[in-house]
Amino acid sequence: MSDQPPIETLAEESALTTDADSPTRIETHGIDFIPETERHGRARDLFAVWAAPNVNFLAVVVGATLMVMGLSLWEALVVIVIGNVFSIVTGIVAGSGPAAGTPSEVITRAMYGITGNRFNVAIAGWLISVCYLAINWAAATTVAVGLLGRIGVPSTGWTIAISAVVIAAATMVISVYGHGLIMRLYQPLAIVLALIFAGMAVFVVSGAHWSFAPAKPLSGIELVAMMAAGVALVASAPLSYTNSADFSRYLPRGTRVRDVALWTTLGLVIPGILATFVGSLAASAVDMTSPEAGLEKFLPAWFAPVFLISVIVGTIANNAMTAYSSGLALQAVGIKLPRSRTVLLDGTVGVAMTLFALLVWNFLDSVSSALQLGVTILAPIMGVYLADMLWRRNRYDGPALTDESRGSRFWFSGGFHVAGVAAVLVGIAASLMCSATLVFVGPIAAALSGIDLSVPVGLIIPFVLYLVIVRSSRRSKESL
Repeated sequence: MSDQPPIETLAEESALTTDADSPTRIETHGIDFIPETERHGRARDLFAVWAAPNVNFLAVVVGATLMVMGLSLWEALVVIVIGNVFSIVTGIVAGSGPAAGTPSEVITRAMYGITGNRFNVAIAGWLISVCYLAINWAAATTVAVGLLGRIGVPSTGWTIAISAVVIAAATMVISVYGHGLIMRLYQPLAIVLALIFAGMAVFVVSGAHWSFAPAKPLSGIELVAMMAAGVALVASAPLSYTNSADFSRYLPRGTRVRDVALWTTLGLVIPGILATFVGSLAASAVDMTSPEAGLEKFLPAWFAPVFLISVIVGTIANNAMTAYSSGLALQAVGIKLPRSRTVLLDGTVGVAMTLFALLVWNFLDSVSSALQLGVTILAPIMGVYLADMLWRRNRYDGPALTDESRGSRFWFSGGFHVAGVAAVLVGIAASLMCSATLVFVGPIAAALSGIDLSVPVGLIIPFVLYLVIVRSSRRSKESL
């Protein structure tokens, strides 16, 4: 993969915000190509875009879950670091945005074909995104209901429903206005949330039991299996951003891949490790079955409401990005509606799923199972994405990618690119066979005493298979 040289005329424009991407106007672009004259910004702007939404409560919940799984504090830290290292994949994928000038949901047409990509985007770009909307909103709603309880409002089905709708509505405002508002708003938001979260971390660290050990320490194969499951759980967060190019596509075409990858990765890794470890630290000292109630035991009365409000705001920031991308996904699937309307459609579905997670199924179980199973799809998609970027040396023709006709360069055979479709399906099957969750244990994982290898297998097998197929196909054509 080669970095493209900077283009001086575009670099001069990079600090300017064009009218088409103004934070005070609803973004008019959807999955269409962003012309060079509307490109702006610098790679380092991506740090805050990713850091703000990842200072979030879901990471704390995941950290607490690792302790519930039976890990010690230091075993949990190892799992957290390894899981977050997969953010590098997300960062590299984001580097395709400036090259193509289109969102990930369009770039992946190069991997699966026009028709094949519709299936890919429907599952990975839309369905899984809406699941994440629900999981995050469920976490924020739990916190909001706890806040209301402080002023005497009882926790009822109606309280939960209304809180979820209000939080979703705030999220939708940001998502509807789109990229320009996200880029401008998340810079100061990242600073404020980081300061509040740092304050909370100080209280938790001072009250944590650093020598904590589970009542029945894990060892041998059982320990390896639980740590592997923990890595899959933690890695599911960064690997869920198969759409990371959505937020880099406005950068000038000459922006280097390594710069985009660096700032995107740092924006994910730093808050990811810190926030998740804080959850584990809290679980070392108190019962975190109810994460919001558990954290409050560390916080002074004056600070608790401030922190809880910041949790809700951070979740809104996280879900605004998710809803934004899922709206683009619906357009890429073929729904002929403006991006602002597809975002609202996603919000409606997400709220319904949120209420199910809160009112019907156990919240922690739903988080753990959904994230671990989701990664069996997300890791193979990332594997194919990385392979295609390497194969093409990150050279994407944005205008050609937007052509959905049968004569398109990316129509391939019947609308499907065999290499991408075969690689991702084989990857998903292999990842599922290596997965070990509360609701499903694959045959390979079972044979390995429950060791979950879904993430590395899901990344490596489709990556290698895709390259083998495209190179074989090219040699076959050259020999004719």
